[in-house]
Amino acid sequence: MEQFLPLIQEVGFPVVVTFYLLHRIETKLDSVIDSIQMLPQSMKADPPYETKKSIS
Repeated sequence: MEQFLPLIQEVGFPVVVTFYLLHRIETKLDSVIDSIQMLPQSMKADPPYETKKSIS
């Protein structure tokens, strides 16, 4: 916490809060990007579910 005090005094509270929130969301965005990149591989591994047509 003490490391943030000089930064707050230099640039201001809103900038520090913005950087903090960006840092927190970065890890979540990395996991979303990894999931999206792995999606084609997982779709190839698991064939899509096929529904049977009902005969009337």
